[in-house]
Amino acid sequence: MTRITSLLCSCLMVAAMTAMGTSLGAAELNDYPTAARADYVFACMKTNGETRQALEQCSCSIDMIASILPYDRYVAAEAVLSLSQVPGRFGAMFRSPEQARAATNDLRRAQAEAEVRCF
Repeated sequence: MTRITSLLCSCLMVAAMTAMGTSLGAAELNDYPTAARADYVFACMKTNGETRQALEQCSCSIDMIASILPYDRYVAAEAVLSLSQVPGRFGAMFRSPEQARAATNDLRRAQAEAEVRCF
């Protein structure tokens, strides 16, 4: 099964559970590891200033992203964004395919929502 098919199945399963009224536990809703959240906050603070306000806004931002985008899709989008910056043919493989664009678009939408709510 391809990764995209697996992601689609996961999304459908969550939708079905929600439709049936099954509630998800805290572990399923908070699937971002602490280290991933900390990495995001550190990078965000470097960009937005190393102040207490930036800490609060950046923490809010990753929490918002985590509420919108499952961790495996976040990792995939981050990988695509990173690899797409490589020059030449290798980087081009990650800049043009529709799956890569879809993954990064989902992350950008989540980041935009987080920026509106947190900054």
